[in-house]
Amino acid sequence: MKLNASAENGSATGWIKSSHSGANEPSCVEVAATPGVVRVRDSKKEEGPSVAFPAGAWISFMGFASGG
Repeated sequence: MKLNASAENGSATGWIKSSHSGANEPSCVEVAATPGVVRVRDSKKEEGPSVAFPAGAWISFMGFASGG
């Protein structure tokens, strides 16, 4: 999976989403990593809320989701 980065409006934190989500695919989540925290949001609602996860929990989730 390749990730495409997009800067959030005026923020130093960049949101990324999978390259499997094409330009015409509206249904995806985006993630942004900051020290110790990973935020997840709906790509259709960039101004909407995000959910924050401790970085360790996100790493564990990604390992499980990728079959590792």
